[in-house]
Amino acid sequence: MSLVTTKQMLLDAQAGGYAVGAFNVENMEMVQAVIAAAEELKSPVIMQTTPSTVKYASTDYFYANVKTAAQNANIPVVIHLDHGSSFELAMKAYRSGYTSIMIDGSHGTFEENVAVSAKVVEAVHPGGVPVEAELGKVGGKEDELEAGDDNPYTDPKQAVEFVEKTGIDSLAVAIGTAHGVYKGEPKLDLNRLSEIREVVSIPLVLHGTSGVPDTTVTECVKRGICKVNYATDLRIAFTKGVKSVMDVDSDVIDPKKYNAAGRDEVKKYVMEKMKVVGSVGKAE
Repeated sequence: MSLVTTKQMLLDAQAGGYAVGAFNVENMEMVQAVIAAAEELKSPVIMQTTPSTVKYASTDYFYANVKTAAQNANIPVVIHLDHGSSFELAMKAYRSGYTSIMIDGSHGTFEENVAVSAKVVEAVHPGGVPVEAELGKVGGKEDELEAGDDNPYTDPKQAVEFVEKTGIDSLAVAIGTAHGVYKGEPKLDLNRLSEIREVVSIPLVLHGTSGVPDTTVTECVKRGICKVNYATDLRIAFTKGVKSVMDVDSDVIDPKKYNAAGRDEVKKYVMEKMKVVGSVGKAE
């Protein structure tokens, strides 16, 4: 199947009361793992890369990996730029063939965020590519970007204005999640999420979900989240698999052996989260 965009995928999720898992991939084995999980569970899936990932291997490399995987799959697959840190990077991903773009202007002022988000929308919408943006600040650290402590939560009234002024297709909301590894159990403002859902009609996105209890994620989906991002826990799963081989045989020199173990761990993790967000069987 050819790559698809997030536009109809997330609208279907919104109408169906489920969410689509968006999984950050770092190498070929992680791409293979995510596709294998989606195929087995008949789930639509989004694979995404961050600025540091594409700095390591470029948007062209990752697009080629995901495109190849999608062409040999029977489920809808998206390649998405996660936390696009500049207009220039968004355009690079767009020209490489990415089928969904996030521009993250949340580290600037509201006006600056509106301006860069609207600029990306104007540039990629004619090509049929949807845009995700973020309002508020998801905590923690995503690549080299670290959120500050000022006004971290998404304001529902401001969200309405932001969506109207930018023309974005999906909105990442800040309700208390954080990127990276949590030091304790995160406390999410679920009432704020419900308030945003009441006034914003486009699909909503939850970032910083690695480490959030599954029951809390399921409740967020019930309250309107249509896309759930997972990143850190995939890295942990892959590393766990690699270590399981290296710990047994420290002399192993064939990357295929330990990378395959990493791939298996990522597949298991992704399948678990697809069940949590409710996307199993939605590609049938």
